Amino acid sequence: MKIALAQINPTVGDLSGNRHKIVAFSRRAADAGAELVIFPELCVTGYPPLDLLNNQVFLKRVSIAIDQICADVPTHLGVLIGAPTARTSRTGKKLINSALLIENGKISGTVGKRLLPSYDVFDENRYFEPAQSQPVLTFRGLRLGVHICEDMWNVEDYGTYHVYDSDPLADLYDAGIDLFVNVSASPFSYGKHDLRNRILKEIGERFDTPFLLVNQVGANTEVVFDGDSRVHDKTGDLVLCAPSFEESLLIWDSRSKGITVPTPKPESSPENRDISDIHDALVMGIRDYFRKTGAFSKVLIGLSGGIDSAVTCALAVEALGSNKVVGVTLPSLYSSSGSVDDSVALAGNLQIVCHSISIRPAVDAFSKMLDDVFENSVSGLTEENIQARTRGVVLMALSNKFGYLLLTTGNKSELSMGYATLYGDMSGGLAVLSDVFKMQVYELARYINERKPVPVIPENSITKPPSAELAPDQKDEDSLPPYPVLDEILRRYIERGEDVEAIVNGTGFDSGLVRDILSTVDRNEYKRRQAPPGLRVSGKAFGIGRRLPIVQQFQRADKDIEQEEVTDD
Repeated sequence: MKIALAQINPTVGDLSGNRHKIVAFSRRAADAGAELVIFPELCVTGYPPLDLLNNQVFLKRVSIAIDQICADVPTHLGVLIGAPTARTSRTGKKLINSALLIENGKISGTVGKRLLPSYDVFDENRYFEPAQSQPVLTFRGLRLGVHICEDMWNVEDYGTYHVYDSDPLADLYDAGIDLFVNVSASPFSYGKHDLRNRILKEIGERFDTPFLLVNQVGANTEVVFDGDSRVHDKTGDLVLCAPSFEESLLIWDSRSKGITVPTPKPESSPENRDISDIHDALVMGIRDYFRKTGAFSKVLIGLSGGIDSAVTCALAVEALGSNKVVGVTLPSLYSSSGSVDDSVALAGNLQIVCHSISIRPAVDAFSKMLDDVFENSVSGLTEENIQARTRGVVLMALSNKFGYLLLTTGNKSELSMGYATLYGDMSGGLAVLSDVFKMQVYELARYINERKPVPVIPENSITKPPSAELAPDQKDEDSLPPYPVLDEILRRYIERGEDVEAIVNGTGFDSGLVRDILSTVDRNEYKRRQAPPGLRVSGKAFGIGRRLPIVQQFQRADKDIEQEEVTDD
């Protein structure tokens, strides 16, 4: 049997657009000779629909959309789609996350998701009731072990947050199936491609059954999906894989033994796969945020001459084209001529419009306004923040006036440490680099330049010491540890969940330094809560996947507890 894997990019809430996409891909699959086409998890609604699932009008229209899909797809084609379905029970949640098999214009079978993730960006227990059973769906004599996303992830070696009591794959295998079919909305994080390879290899070795995985592609607000849909043979070896970060229709013949995996692109070689994937994820994240909101005419970026704004600008141009990107330099008293020159050079290389607006008159006006109140006080951080906030006012004025989406340029290292100004450089609608550490930004810059016939990011932006340029001769390392040290500590704390002792043992760094950095990260949660949404590219990003209290008094160095521990011994 020829089976099509439809790796599509749905938009959350766009029931009409998603329906038309499902029908169009179904017709393409039929034209290619497929008998069955498989779509991702919750493809009718887009993922994650969040509290739209509490809206009764929305749910009614979901039901109408499903009926229209049944009526419009080719009648001789089997179509497997993901959608929420209603429960009639008076207890528990009112919905099940389901996969629906359509045959001859009708739903012939339904499978519900059994394992509901409630960690990181997931909160499915908020909306869905777990399915209590998992029937095998039979289609034209082929017994399909259909299951949904998390149902395949109950693998102890990879269960960082989750190991469940039940094992849907084992139950399906015991019921007797010809192949596993997983419909997913599995978010991207760098390294995910190799992780899927390892898990599915283990599943193949355990169950000796072919495995089809169809994953959503695209970005919906913070969450990015890479697609990476694939077929593994019964030994667990990868035999067919869709390109990441783009829509695709794969056709697999279940009788074929000789399919080979497409040759990876040169930039996706093992040495730089992570940075290549991060680049592609960010480009797609910008493009989808801009396109799916439909609220903006162009994007706007404040250009400082530094590496963060340069990388953000280059990514935006790749996502949207030069005609959709506007740059602004905002020189102050402390801006070096080199920073302005580097910004102008970047704009020229990328062929974007670039304005120059000095903030000195506004900063001088604020100084004069505040002279009497600030009399006899020492000039310092407040005056630096006035400059950053003046830039924010100018950028937001341009955004409001012309309908531009302002992209913020701060990276994960800065956001972790609170090395950013609320209502200043944190102003904007989308934080492109908020899940990218500073040293990764340098890798991105090099990667972007290497892919171009002529480098677009000025070498000086890459090599000069990072500086906010809000004070004379200011450098980032005046306030922060060296970025290689800082990033290693932050990665271990934020993404791996290590605390002081584990980080010190793993790195040899000074315990006082590690403790101070972790305390600084915790103390600046209030800033991050007010930041714009950022594109998630790691296993643990700031935003909906990391929920810490702002008001809290947890102390790592608690003398009373330490004294009690000594006394107890």
